[in-house]
Amino acid sequence: MLLHTQSWGEGDRLALLIHGIMADHRTWRRVGPALADRGYRVLAVDLRGHGASGRGEYSPELFADDVVETLPAGAELALGHSLGGLTLSLAVARLRPRRAVFSDPAWHLAAAPEGFGPEVLAEFKSAPRERIQAMNPRWEEADVDIERATLAVWDEATALSLGPLAGADLMPAAPVVPSLVQLADPSMLISPERVAVLKSRGFEVRSVAGAGHTIHRDDFDGFMASLEGWI
Repeated sequence: MLLHTQSWGEGDRLALLIHGIMADHRTWRRVGPALADRGYRVLAVDLRGHGASGRGEYSPELFADDVVETLPAGAELALGHSLGGLTLSLAVARLRPRRAVFSDPAWHLAAAPEGFGPEVLAEFKSAPRERIQAMNPRWEEADVDIERATLAVWDEATALSLGPLAGADLMPAAPVVPSLVQLADPSMLISPERVAVLKSRGFEVRSVAGAGHTIHRDDFDGFMASLEGWI
């Protein structure tokens, strides 16, 4: 499936952005322009079931296939957040960017009641503004507005499709290209034990102190600072 894309900048270097579940390209409203200012042409997708992209069957493999069909191979940088990080890890061997960044990637989906099960995620579609603000007290008002807008057009069946993956170890066996794993502090998805495993497998791992899961919205300056040397 060809996906809807948003672009920023006209630089000689190409950066690819892949959002997390419930979001779409609008989650990158500050990241896209910031990378464009650094000389990148930035392409951000709406995954299937999100934003202006089509609907259909859902699975991480299908998300990855769509990204490969839509985005050019050989980019300077590819960055995926949460579900976008999982998607990127399944697509990176075909996309072959020079560098990959996995921002708090969904490589371990805890089963309820341990964590947010698929049904809980699906129910979030109807979350009122107050709940979004309470869960994300550091977000700017614009990001709360965007979250409500993206939830309105999100197909919650994308969350339900992740049910079979609950409790599974989805961490890559090795980096396909030089790879940074950027983590929230603490990360709900990558435990300290998994950090040690990732480092042993050749991934660089950095945490953004005090940041929540959506690091680029929770602490934009910390997000950008942690990418130094990678962008």
